[in-house]
Amino acid sequence: MEAREYRMEEVAEKAGITVRTLRFYRERGLIPPPRREGRIAWYNEHHLARLRTIAALLERGHTLNGIADLATAFESGRDVGEVLGLGEPTEETPVRLSPEVLADYFEGEVTPENLATALELGYLATDGEEIVHISRRLLDVSAALVREGVPLAAVLEAGRQVRTHADALAELFVDMLTKHSADDRLEELRPLAKSVVEAELSMAMDRRLRTPPSA
Repeated sequence: MEAREYRMEEVAEKAGITVRTLRFYRERGLIPPPRREGRIAWYNEHHLARLRTIAALLERGHTLNGIADLATAFESGRDVGEVLGLGEPTEETPVRLSPEVLADYFEGEVTPENLATALELGYLATDGEEIVHISRRLLDVSAALVREGVPLAAVLEAGRQVRTHADALAELFVDMLTKHSADDRLEELRPLAKSVVEAELSMAMDRRLRTPPSA
């Protein structure tokens, strides 16, 4: 089936805005240029989705300048195929989100800077008008930390540092298991490595919390 296209007046009506507002968004670069056929401008479902996203973000307190910056960061991100690489994570569940739903998860914290950082880290990827978060667990934990008052920027920086250590731990265990077990048992033994890391982290947290703060 061919993609549905709309004239200017029709797409504006469907988006709940005026033609004048549509022209303003187009001039500001908030939506991509329409397809031209002579003097007629044709808009498609992607334009309509973008217009509805703009309206939803405005309702959530974002400014037009902020939305433009978010769109720039969003469009510069890697697509989901590039981020997932060889395939979806074996133990993590990717989550598809609209930009406005992402804004609801991190109310007031979805800034162009934070979005760019999350895209750079590969936590987020783009798929057309949708955003894909690489891990439901990371998404939920990050949102919970933000609700507890931890700035999203701090959560992302912690994630960056944890990844460095996690990569080193993964290399240590894969090398050990490769050396002392058959290759076809690596996935089978994977939970054992995770248990060691979880136990050591738990004990390290105990030691840290029991240590009196320095003067």
